[in-house]
Amino acid sequence: MTDRPQIVFLDRDGTLNHDEGYLADPARLVLLPGAGDAVASLNAAGVKVAIITNQSGVGRGLIAPEVLERIHARLRALLAERGAWVDGIYSCPHRPEEACGCRKPAVTLARQAARDLKVDAARSATIGDKMADIELGNRLGGRSILVRTGHGAQTEASLGDGLQPHYIARDLYDAVKWLGFTPSARP
Repeated sequence: MTDRPQIVFLDRDGTLNHDEGYLADPARLVLLPGAGDAVASLNAAGVKVAIITNQSGVGRGLIAPEVLERIHARLRALLAERGAWVDGIYSCPHRPEEACGCRKPAVTLARQAARDLKVDAARSATIGDKMADIELGNRLGGRSILVRTGHGAQTEASLGDGLQPHYIARDLYDAVKWLGFTPSARP
C-alpha cells in the first residue's frame, strides 16, 4: 500500500482489545494478539493514532465516566508494555437513540482528533470491526479497513453491494501491514 496515512483511527473493543460487551472493569481489558506491536509500528513511523469509540454503556448508566477513564488508563499501560501509545482517545458516551452528533459513523470525533493532532482527516485510515467504522473511514475520505476480530466476521458476512471497506484484514496486525508498515515479529 502506498500513500501512507497521517493518522490511523482505531476502534477500541474488538479491534484493539477483546470485546466482552459493556466493559466496566479495567482489570478485564485484554489486548488482542499483535495489537500492541501493530500500534508500535505506526508510532515508529510517525503516524498519529487516535481511538474513536462508541461507549454507550456510559449513557446507559452501566459504566461510570471515571471508570471509563481507568479503562483507558489501563489500555494505555498495556500498550506501553509493547512500546506503543495512542495520541488521543475520543469517546461518545451517548446511547444510539439519543441521535447525538458524535457517535460513529458521525465524523465529529475523528475530525476533532485530526484538528487536535494537526493532521488531515482525509489522509487517514480507519480500522474497526463494525459497519460504523467502515462508514466513518469512507465519510472521512480516507481508507477503511474491516478486521475480522470482534464483530468483524459478522460484519463481513453482512456486506452487500453498498458500503465496502478498502480491505478486510485478519486483525489489526494484518491491517497495519496492509497499510505499508511492518510490525515487529508476530507474537
